[in-house]
Amino acid sequence: MSIYEQAKEAASELIEAAGLKAGDTLVIGCSTSEVLGGKIGTVRSPETALEIYRGISEITDEKGIFIAAQCCEHLNRAIITEAENAERHGWERVCAVPHPHAGGSFATVTYQNLKNPVTVEEIQADAGIDIGETLIGMHLKRVAVPVRLKNDFIGKAKLTAARTRPKYIGGERTKYE
Repeated sequence: MSIYEQAKEAASELIEAAGLKAGDTLVIGCSTSEVLGGKIGTVRSPETALEIYRGISEITDEKGIFIAAQCCEHLNRAIITEAENAERHGWERVCAVPHPHAGGSFATVTYQNLKNPVTVEEIQADAGIDIGETLIGMHLKRVAVPVRLKNDFIGKAKLTAARTRPKYIGGERTKYE
């Protein structure tokens, strides 16, 4: 299975498992180095990033779900998303444009392919896919729940997925949905 197909399948499976709907946000952290079998940050590949972006965006575009691409540590793991998404949530914009050496290949490709991209410092996404152990947890809503996907790799990179749910509060008398 190609990298494009693996990415598309992972996004499709997570979107279904998480019950994502139009207007929700899916955060993606991606190390193309790890996908290609290297150590994170050592084998930048815009071509690989584009294949992953195409696979994921095909599903998210169809369902009206926003992509949020996590930048690498050199941009403090900032997020690239559509301006409409950032404005809707009140996420504060910052001044930075990713490139492969500061932001990473996937964030760069996402920035180049969105209609009106912006960079924001932090978000609270509804679900996420972490490709290559890039640590997306800081950008998920407070209660993240692991989702086990059929295929736990894209290329040679370990794949971790999560959905979120509202917090359970209360005590023994509380009834939950």
